[in-house]
Amino acid sequence: MKKLAAVLMLLLALVPQAALAQSILRDAETEALLADMSRPLIVAAGLNPKDVQVVLVGDSSINAFVAGGQIVFVNSGTLQAADSANEVQGVIAHELGHVVGGHVPLADRGYKPALGIQILSLLIGIAAAAAGSGEGAAGAIAAGQQAALGKYLAFSRDQEASADAAGARFLNGAGITGKGYLSFFTKLTALEYRYGISRKDSFLLDHPVSSDRIANLTDTLKTNPAWGKPLDGNLEERFRRVKAKLAGYADDAEVTLRKYPPTDQSLYAHYARAYAYHKSGYPEKADEETQALITAAPHDPYFLEIRGQILLESGQPLAALAPLREASQATKAPLILTTFGHALIATENQANFAEAEKVLRLAVARDQDNPFAWYQLGVVYERKGDTARALLATAERATLTGDLRTAATAARGALAGLPPNSTDWIRAQDIALTTQNQLQDAKGQR
Repeated sequence: MKKLAAVLMLLLALVPQAALAQSILRDAETEALLADMSRPLIVAAGLNPKDVQVVLVGDSSINAFVAGGQIVFVNSGTLQAADSANEVQGVIAHELGHVVGGHVPLADRGYKPALGIQILSLLIGIAAAAAGSGEGAAGAIAAGQQAALGKYLAFSRDQEASADAAGARFLNGAGITGKGYLSFFTKLTALEYRYGISRKDSFLLDHPVSSDRIANLTDTLKTNPAWGKPLDGNLEERFRRVKAKLAGYADDAEVTLRKYPPTDQSLYAHYARAYAYHKSGYPEKADEETQALITAAPHDPYFLEIRGQILLESGQPLAALAPLREASQATKAPLILTTFGHALIATENQANFAEAEKVLRLAVARDQDNPFAWYQLGVVYERKGDTARALLATAERATLTGDLRTAATAARGALAGLPPNSTDWIRAQDIALTTQNQLQDAKGQR
């Protein structure tokens, strides 16, 4: 039974899953870039860009995945390994192939037959053991495990090959060169060589070996008119900025400073070092780097954002207001609006609370899935003495974080103080009913 459990766990692990235990990295500039990079691919895939999200996961490994619905998760390690935005577009195109192919909902077609083989071999093994053949029982179970795993891996390889082909179609359909698609697979080939994976091991993999993937895609991509198109210079420039910012945020400061030493006076280096110095506790050095960025581009909203963020987190909320206000007005990006609202509250000046409420209400209207924005909005309402709306904001935040008891309790409290049948009252009622039903379902399952 232990062997059966081990194989079942392996099979389930191979089914695409959302890495919910990993952190989601939220950054306004990065999210805008990913949206612009993926939009033509999403359209070419026959999907609506409003319905598809590309989300950055804080994981240094090279990977991307879908987990149901129309969300593409891309690991930060993929962006760090890529040399161009075009390579990341190839990764996104492949994952959209999984979305369009419905591969996550269809995953049970792969593991259910494998599970059936496993159970059958277990029954045969039990019968053999009952007949007195211990070796025969062990052999039947082992053979069943190998056959079950092979069944699932073959199914997974077929899905990956299908997504590869779909990704190529989407790139061609969007008029985007597939050079980055192939060059990223070349990177994966090098990794496979490093780990000693070759074509002879292909039956043990849940995806085709990268050299085969390149061979299968090359003709389709090279014969399309999009192959000869130049890279989008604007996207590539934005990608280099985001990659530098990500290095400063995700890498150890020592690694960042080796990659972007102080002698490097490029914008990318200033960007990376600003984050590296800030998280290492050198606010003066971080401030110098942000000043260099703003000197080069005084009205760049993302340079203004990082300056305001560093000032705010260094205990200077009043100084942070001007750059964050300009960045907010330029982009209306919910994440920047949230930081601006936070800075307004952090001044502890009641005269700023009305603007903070306006800014944060706009932030949650544009992005309802930001727990920190709801928290800050709740703080504003609490400071203003609006207990009912503070409770509603708490309920919204608790819903997002999965704290159903807090959400239900806060929503009921909000209902008691809100004008009946108002928009906020209806929302509080929805949360109260939904969370109560979820709590009852959970209780019934226990």
